[in-house]
Amino acid sequence: MTASASNKTDKPETRDTARAARDNSGGTDTGGTEPSENAPVFSHLPVMLPETIEGLRIDPDGVYVDGTAGGGGHSSAIAERLSGGRLISIDRDAEAIAACRTRLCKFGGKVTLVEDNYRNLSPILDSLGVDEIDGALFDLGVSSHQIDTASRGFSYSSPEPAPLDMRMSRSDSLTAYDVVNGYGEDELRRIIYEYGEEKFAAKIARRIAEKRATTPITTTTELSELIKSAVPKGSVERGSHPAKRTFQAIRIEVNGELDGIEPAIRAAVERLRHGGRIAVITFHSLEDRIVKRVFAELERGCVCPPDFPVCVCGRTPTLRAVHKKPITASDAELSANPRARSAKLRVAEKL
Repeated sequence: MTASASNKTDKPETRDTARAARDNSGGTDTGGTEPSENAPVFSHLPVMLPETIEGLRIDPDGVYVDGTAGGGGHSSAIAERLSGGRLISIDRDAEAIAACRTRLCKFGGKVTLVEDNYRNLSPILDSLGVDEIDGALFDLGVSSHQIDTASRGFSYSSPEPAPLDMRMSRSDSLTAYDVVNGYGEDELRRIIYEYGEEKFAAKIARRIAEKRATTPITTTTELSELIKSAVPKGSVERGSHPAKRTFQAIRIEVNGELDGIEPAIRAAVERLRHGGRIAVITFHSLEDRIVKRVFAELERGCVCPPDFPVCVCGRTPTLRAVHKKPITASDAELSANPRARSAKLRVAEKL
């Protein structure tokens, strides 16, 4: 547990300074795939694996990027299809990188592991001397391992109390504790409403503010029960949890998840060779809206006002959507992995 996730009494960092520290923390840690005896075991099921691999249309001699390596499921499937090609697997979570070193070591020099944020894709590729790539994959959101590891503080349903952490990278400074106990009530309400799409955001923010006025909120179970007490019974969808949306909102804020999506997509598309493909898997509407908007803009090209008689911007389409609508998980996959229910896969090709 870090100091910021303990029962601290000092004033938490402000939102802006904490986010600046998070965005600028650390550098690119590039390493090979030598396994570690202490690596965590990831039981992660890669979502829509066949559909994703088909969408990327792997060239055995191509260069590919997996911007969200996680447990290495998608990365392993890509690497298996390479002969003279190369895979660069990126993840901001040191535990994910450690797990990938074990899982991907059999591929040797075909795979380069990078501990960094995918929003830094351009400098990562520059540091590796890679000018162009043949494909890129981003499997957005939190991994199953992070959720299932109670001590990471992501789970709203675990019966075991865990520190309010929620950092995807433990080197980042901002934690869920800082957000819950340090942000103003209005800012909390905004985050819960916008990032969690929670209609009871005002009630939840007020309840949090009232509780922390007497004593800090320190654990996931404490926060989950507090949220549950603020949400009217009968208003939650069957099978869901009252704290689900609020935990999602806090997690997104802690990790700046939405901030990096557009820069990463644009950087990947800029590096794609003609005919190369980008695949993005999203798990909630906020992520998907960003991906859909950026893809649509790059597919459209011209950004002149519609009343202009001729184009003056000179922009031409960069991408072509491979599918008219996003792909969703099959019934067979959903029966094996219910967490894939909200997943959407969008694939586009560089023109």
